Amino acid sequence: MNRIKWIDRKFILELPEGLIFNILERLRGTGPRLVDICLNLSNQDAIVKNDSQWSIKEHIGHLKDLEELHIGRLHDFADKKESLRPADSTNQKTNQGTHNERSLELLIVDFIYHRNLLIDLYENLDDSIQVFSSLHPRLNIQMKPVDLAYFIAEHDDHHLASIREILKGIGG
Repeated sequence: MNRIKWIDRKFILELPEGLIFNILERLRGTGPRLVDICLNLSNQDAIVKNDSQWSIKEHIGHLKDLEELHIGRLHDFADKKESLRPADSTNQKTNQGTHNERSLELLIVDFIYHRNLLIDLYENLDDSIQVFSSLHPRLNIQMKPVDLAYFIAEHDDHHLASIREILKGIGG
């Protein structure tokens, strides 16, 4: 069976706002899952690419790179913008980053730090913002903050699955 590419994913999002608490638990769990997956990984294994475009370190760096976008989109909701800011579909920040030169531990710590900032913002969103929706530019669908959180959690899982595929390729 072939995996669906992230860019080919379709979403139908009409989640109830009260589901945000459950989804925030998923978002909190990404860092610990990265730690668990990478616990005994050597630096050499963490930079292997196999058939993947990115190494494990680059996948982790990519997740961290996108935290700025996610935080910005929460600000878009708070500012009641009609449309959320677009992502860089070329992933320039990740592709030009030097994630493979950083330690695995620091990449994960950096991701967790920025993820906690995102979660703090979510936890402090006013209820009036939780029900506000904006257009997601690539998907061309309306999203509320809870929908964005779900979208982020799905994106996290996509990259965690990619990391596991790399590990299978190196016998991990």
